[in-house]
Amino acid sequence: MPKGREAGSGAPQGRRASDRGRYGRLSRERVLATAVEVVDRDGLTGLSMRKLGAELGVEAMALYRYAPSKSDLLDGLVEAFCLELEADLAEQPEEPQVADWQRELHRIALATYRVALRHPNVVPLLATRLLSTPLARRPTAVLRSDERVLALLRDAGLSDRRTVRLHRAFTAWLLGYLLVELRAMDDEPGEPDPAFRLGLHRMPAQEFPQLRAIALALDDRGGPGQLAAGLDALLGS
Repeated sequence: MPKGREAGSGAPQGRRASDRGRYGRLSRERVLATAVEVVDRDGLTGLSMRKLGAELGVEAMALYRYAPSKSDLLDGLVEAFCLELEADLAEQPEEPQVADWQRELHRIALATYRVALRHPNVVPLLATRLLSTPLARRPTAVLRSDERVLALLRDAGLSDRRTVRLHRAFTAWLLGYLLVELRAMDDEPGEPDPAFRLGLHRMPAQEFPQLRAIALALDDRGGPGQLAAGLDALLGS
């Protein structure tokens, strides 16, 4: 057996992939930021360790020090989303003299909406990673997002029961709104005729009369105005 190699392995034993790429030595922050850039450009299906390594100028194996698995990398995308949300909230702090828990929930929701518009391909992970990653194993930045809302409601003097109910309702409404707002609609993005752009000819008129009739209206985004109006209705119930 050749010295320095394991049986059945084509790589030298103990070989360590360099983590010094075109941007210098890697960090988890750099890896996640570049992963977000790849997903923004190519979608979630376009993300792989090999492609990410090529973007950073390192071998794919070097990335496993910062994201031990593809699952961890996906959680990291949610982490990066939440870190960007924290930065946005810090840039526009609530004025103490007008601080109010409902007003603050609006501020959080609108900041989340802005980040979602910048990274629409990351938004589905806000839902799917909640289903697959246990609470205690979520990144710190993700936990801080929940902690912020819970602390806001508790500090306002709300009972534990109402705090949980409002936290659950706020989270569900915000996530649902983002998913509906950013859902894929265009079948042929370059088509100038709206009906053909949406591919309405693919939906039989007799089977889907309502969808065909209202599709153009569904294609319009509700925007921050409808987000705020829905949140007002939710918090007032």
